[in-house]
Amino acid sequence: MTLTRRTVLAGGAFAFAFAAMGAPAFAQQAETSVSVDKLMAKGPLEEMALGADDAPVTIVEYASLTCSHCAAFHAETYPELKEKYIDTGKVRFVLREFPLDPLAAAGFMLARCRPSDQYFDMVDLLFDKQRQWAYAQDPVSALQNIAKQAGFTQETFEECLTNQELLDGVNEVKDLGAQNFGVTSTPTFFINGRMLRGARGIDEFSEAIDPELNG
Repeated sequence: MTLTRRTVLAGGAFAFAFAAMGAPAFAQQAETSVSVDKLMAKGPLEEMALGADDAPVTIVEYASLTCSHCAAFHAETYPELKEKYIDTGKVRFVLREFPLDPLAAAGFMLARCRPSDQYFDMVDLLFDKQRQWAYAQDPVSALQNIAKQAGFTQETFEECLTNQELLDGVNEVKDLGAQNFGVTSTPTFFINGRMLRGARGIDEFSEAIDPELNG
């Protein structure tokens, strides 16, 4: 499905229906590897990343802001992953948009409309308050209320969500993930090109990361 400006702004019950479904984590699916050079090729939008540019390990996460499993990962695993690997220069962490519905696309657009150094703060806020907006009876209004907490006004909120060029870029990031790297569900991770599907715990990440550090 192509997400258009109209579906984002008029997502309403349609967006809510998708959001309420959540996104299954396919932890048991076969894993694969992709070309790191191809994975890290310049995309349509600025790469949003944390950690040292020269870190020996790069993790790319494809996520949807309305995915409950993504929210669980960011609440339960990501803080330790960041402390143990990202903040110590061992891992560069890249987050890429894979919206499962118009509402998730709207959330990512809002994150992109913040200054680059506030992107992850906005993403964290939206994941933390996911149940307040993604599962709300009026999710667009709920999303707007949360956006106001991050400094958006009514004008800047609407301006952001009517930015067709930005929406096209978010669509393209998703399409490239699906077409080129086999992303079909969220969260999907690539650790130096090796695919891991589903919201894994820190031990499973360590099992994948540590050999890359010691190799």
